[in-house]
Amino acid sequence: FESEETGLLRRIVDRNGRSRAYINGAPATLTQLREAAEFLCDIHGQHAHHSLLRAEAQRELLDAHAGLTTLARDVAGKYRLWRKWREACDNAERDAGVALRERESVEWQVQELQTLAFDPVQWQDDNQEHRRLSHAAALIEGVSGAMAQLDEDEQAVGPQLDHVLSRLAALLDYDAGLAESLELLGNAQIQLQEAVHALRHYQRRLEMEPQRLVELEARIASVMAAARKQRVAVEDLPELLTRQQLRLEELTLQVDVAALMEKALAAEKDYRQAAQELSKGRIRVAGELSTQVTVSMQQLAMAGGRFEIAVESLQEGSAQGLESVEFRVAANAGQELRALAKVASGGELSRIGLAIQVIASQAAQTPVLIFDEVDVGIGGRVAEIVGRMLHELGRTRQVLC
Repeated sequence: FESEETGLLRRIVDRNGRSRAYINGAPATLTQLREAAEFLCDIHGQHAHHSLLRAEAQRELLDAHAGLTTLARDVAGKYRLWRKWREACDNAERDAGVALRERESVEWQVQELQTLAFDPVQWQDDNQEHRRLSHAAALIEGVSGAMAQLDEDEQAVGPQLDHVLSRLAALLDYDAGLAESLELLGNAQIQLQEAVHALRHYQRRLEMEPQRLVELEARIASVMAAARKQRVAVEDLPELLTRQQLRLEELTLQVDVAALMEKALAAEKDYRQAAQELSKGRIRVAGELSTQVTVSMQQLAMAGGRFEIAVESLQEGSAQGLESVEFRVAANAGQELRALAKVASGGELSRIGLAIQVIASQAAQTPVLIFDEVDVGIGGRVAEIVGRMLHELGRTRQVLC
């Protein structure tokens, strides 16, 4: 039990008839337990629930034996794609008016947002410039007043600091303890001069620019109006444009019934080509397998019995292909072929299942095979043949009788 692929199914039944089921230690329902067991163990016998009685299992066994499993899976995928486009086409024809109106609305929104050409980085720059121009008068007045107080008036800070430095420098000869204060004030003088230089440079760049302010205000107002109209934050406008563009593409296709029909027809053609190839393979192998199982039945005390895999065309295709697959059997000579699920004798059903499993054993996936009463009504040479068949199956499967 070291394998990672091991599956442990457990059921506990108490004296009162209540039971608990587990799959790999996790609680499970009986239905889950039964479904999981179908993939692990195949019972051939009296019970009507084993896999050979299910139409799906019969079709899958035929496909596996014919090497058509991959093609059958491809056919199912192509069928779903065809039905998807067919449904889209039907919806477009039914809801063309609604889709057209929505498309016109979305197209108008996309055009409006594209015309707006909102850029988050530019939006930040515009707001910053707008704040500066909106307060240009206050900036000009403030900078001019600062320049006057720092360097231009008679009582400005700059000339007064120069005077203080001159007086302290003259006193330094009397007391060296003034050196530290003198140095700090000298640094302050340098920083003051640099500040005055920077302010003078800034002052030369200051302009009122009323026309530019009007342009910015109009731009900001249009962006805010668009955001309110779309009921989103300003920062979400680019994402909204992307979503609406994708929706416009979808709606454009939805209202183009001709384009949808073209896709549906192409998908149907692709499906039918693959399905027809699948049909040819099924029909060919169904005949071969029918003959082989019929021959085996003669060896298993069912002289005159016949086995047939009926492959019948469907009026409409399905995900499973263009036909239905059904196993039919006549256990004795003169009997009419009937569906395998309707065979009455459990012993006969077990032997037929044995014959099928031996022949199709290379394609079978179920690891454990249980044959219930496979020896009913047989003996001697037939029993020896059954034993040899079971022995052959045991080479690749676990076989219980």
